[in-house]
Amino acid sequence: MAHLGSTRYDSAARQLERTAARTVAGARGAMGVVVAVAGALGAVPPVSAAWLGPALAVELGWTALFLWRWWRGLLLPAWLVAGDVAITVALCLAQRHLVAGEALAGGASWVAVLVTMTIIVPAVAWRSVAAVPTGVGVAVAFLAGVRLAAPGQDVTVSLGIHLVQVLAIAVLMTLLRRSAASADGFLRESARADVALMVERLRREDELKQVGSVHETSLHTLTMVGLGTYDGPSATLREQAVADLSALDRLRATPGDERAPIALDTLLDEVAGRASGLRVRRRLTRETVPGEVAESFARAVTEALSNVARHAGVREAELVSSRRGDEIRVEVADHGRGFDRDRLPPDRFGVRGSILDTMRALPNGGADISSGGHGTRVTLWWRP
Repeated sequence: MAHLGSTRYDSAARQLERTAARTVAGARGAMGVVVAVAGALGAVPPVSAAWLGPALAVELGWTALFLWRWWRGLLLPAWLVAGDVAITVALCLAQRHLVAGEALAGGASWVAVLVTMTIIVPAVAWRSVAAVPTGVGVAVAFLAGVRLAAPGQDVTVSLGIHLVQVLAIAVLMTLLRRSAASADGFLRESARADVALMVERLRREDELKQVGSVHETSLHTLTMVGLGTYDGPSATLREQAVADLSALDRLRATPGDERAPIALDTLLDEVAGRASGLRVRRRLTRETVPGEVAESFARAVTEALSNVARHAGVREAELVSSRRGDEIRVEVADHGRGFDRDRLPPDRFGVRGSILDTMRALPNGGADISSGGHGTRVTLWWRP
């Protein structure tokens, strides 16, 4: 696994959906070609060429769409899956015109093979609440078609096999999705923890600088006294001693304080440097903010850059920080393909959780995302 605080990991849920979709698209494409060949070779009476020809043409056309999705590595849209189900149901009900009697009796017709694949496709593309009824509906259509073609045919075994297939693939995909969701939760918490560590490290570095500064100043004062520079009461010495004691008091109160100041530009520069596969142009204004504010900015910027790397289709982004009056603003922009925020899938937690909610939970903080054909811009702000 890559560094947990970087953008070098992708969502496990998205990876699962992509991998499963490409696998099932490839399997459906290959199976579609096989069943078309089997259907053509098994075209013996009472199979009707007038029915079989158009049926195989439609089936091959839909198969080509699956093969294209597999080649491009794309997800399976609802219309493609629904169309596949509709075509298979139609073929099932027309079996008396498409399948020879011997194949029907043996339960090994090309339509039966296509039914098995059609049960799998919705389970991979959809959630179980929709996939299970769909699979049962396909199984019932197959059995109805067999009865129409051969009224005396026993369909009990076929029904049992199809129901087991429907439930097995639904249970498997449910378990895989839950595992992926758990992995995403772990990755999100790990990323948050890593950002917190970065903030804490910068805080400690700042403390060490303060210690060094106070040490040098106090030592200089004591040295001057020891050398007898001041051989009597001195207003200058009194003022310097008061300043040294005040600095020591501030330093003593700093450790463990979440509001201890952090160099925001340094933290964002480090976050940008961890963006894998992305060149980030930076224009960062020197600014110091409380630690909790710096951490919120860092988490939101981390997710924004991660989204650019995963979804924008470009390898370059821009990170800008500035101050406008009392407001500190940070912007992440790209010129890639945009998205419609209102149509984000539920698994896109990063936009809602790691960007919008993170900044809006910060007192006097906020965030906005604009996206379109010319790219995406994430704007974060905080007012002291």
